[in-house]
Amino acid sequence: MLYKLLYSLTSIWSGFNIFKYVTVRATLATFTSLILSLFLGRKIINKLKNFCHPNMFNNEDKANIPTMGGILIIGTLLLSTILWAEVKNLYIILLIFLTISLTIIGFVDDYKKLKTKSHKGVRPLIKVIGQIGVGFIIGVILVYNESLNFNTSLYIPFFKNIVLPLGDFFILFLIFIIVATSNAVNLTDGMDGLAIGLILTVGLAYAIISYVVSNIKFATYLNVPFVKGAEEVTVFSGALIGSCFGFLWFNCYPAEIFMGDTGSLPLGGIVGLLSVIVKQELSLIFVGGIFLVEALSVIIQVISFKSKGKRVFLMTPIHHHFQLKGVSEPKVVIRFWIVGIILALFTIITLKIR
Repeated sequence: MLYKLLYSLTSIWSGFNIFKYVTVRATLATFTSLILSLFLGRKIINKLKNFCHPNMFNNEDKANIPTMGGILIIGTLLLSTILWAEVKNLYIILLIFLTISLTIIGFVDDYKKLKTKSHKGVRPLIKVIGQIGVGFIIGVILVYNESLNFNTSLYIPFFKNIVLPLGDFFILFLIFIIVATSNAVNLTDGMDGLAIGLILTVGLAYAIISYVVSNIKFATYLNVPFVKGAEEVTVFSGALIGSCFGFLWFNCYPAEIFMGDTGSLPLGGIVGLLSVIVKQELSLIFVGGIFLVEALSVIIQVISFKSKGKRVFLMTPIHHHFQLKGVSEPKVVIRFWIVGIILALFTIITLKIR
């Protein structure tokens, strides 16, 4: 917690007083994780190249590109968070717990694929059980921690008077969100820069939303739930944004490194938990619209093929469908980014439309 050390020097120079402001710490967290990513990126890429195997990818152009780049994203994210956020804040503790837990699951999956030199990693059922376990622990803490007094009601976008009290069932709802978002991002991670660019826009949206809901004046004015302590989530989101920018530097087309499950599983889980903490769970439908469409395309394809023996798409997830239709990979990615940015902006606007 570097910011506390710097703030304690206020008695020496009043200028150190700026470190008490969330906006300052969130900005510093962004730059810290970005700089760390750019500084460490090349070194990590060179280290991970020793684990490459040509049979890992069907595309020969991507055969020698190292995976497990999630180590870079998560490492810089956590370090920056520890430096600039209040790590005693329960929301930060839960975010760190989720990030580390899902990173371990993803790392084991990636490592097993590399060790066996095949596409087979950890069994999908085992991964889902792990995700459920993480979601259950977080759900129990949120629901039953009396000091936190977490709001377990579900708020409907556009309607200020429609609230669904979930009570203990909120735990099941949270588990569903964690599992769904984690796997949806994992499915989306199939083109250079695609998933990380979309996570970046989601991070920006939740950075703004968390700042708004943590300020009682803003929350009251917009008639959204006030979430005490959520200002530290703004700092975490800032660190996430910087890590995404840094990784995108190396992951943009043509990619020099892939995030692998080591990155996609925790990043997806983070998106889900952020929506829960800021009490905008249903905003995932909008801000994570691309992830939703990617996941639905796979579900539709499987159902159609098993029931009718026909494929709706040339290939799923749907970004591969467009690629097989002749649209170049960079163009697909940029167009998905554009849609993602529009959806993120729309999500922020929904705070006012009630």
